[in-house]
Amino acid sequence: MKKTFKMVNLDCANCAAKMEDRIRKLEGVNSANVSFVTQKLVLDAEDGMFDSILEKCRQVCRKIDRKTDIIIG
Repeated sequence: MKKTFKMVNLDCANCAAKMEDRIRKLEGVNSANVSFVTQKLVLDAEDGMFDSILEKCRQVCRKIDRKTDIIIG
């Protein structure tokens, strides 16, 4: 399943690159793209695990930059 999410308070291109790298390494993630320019996350992950993977993505982002979050819904 592939979905696009808006990111808020992503104010560092280097942080975006770190987030993308770490999200790509999560189990069940097929591909991920974090764009500093568009402030979006494009996530392609296993259908049955998508919600838990998305929560792990949020945790990764907050660990790198506490202000950054992913808007769901």
